[in-house]
Amino acid sequence: MFVLMRCLHKPGADAERDALRPTHRDWNKSGGEGLVSVITGSALWAPDGTAIGHWGILEAESLDKARAYIDGDPFTRSGIVTDIELTRMADGFAADRINPRITG
Repeated sequence: MFVLMRCLHKPGADAERDALRPTHRDWNKSGGEGLVSVITGSALWAPDGTAIGHWGILEAESLDKARAYIDGDPFTRSGIVTDIELTRMADGFAADRINPRITG
């Protein structure tokens, strides 16, 4: 199944987020050590240019695996992520149009 993930971050966590970004990216590339496949994603910004979170499209066997992936993300484990929203996407989502995937 395909899952749209939206994570909001606590305000004022820029320095901590910047320090964790390399391990966050490694987590994404590994799909949370195989929990999911990360198709694409990026940062979320407020209109004033302030970083407020991140989003992604995941391919997962279940919503539980998608949640486990998010729970293991360094941003989540450190407390930067304050709100998580998971939305199941259409089964016919054309993920093959997004290339390359973040998770190889």
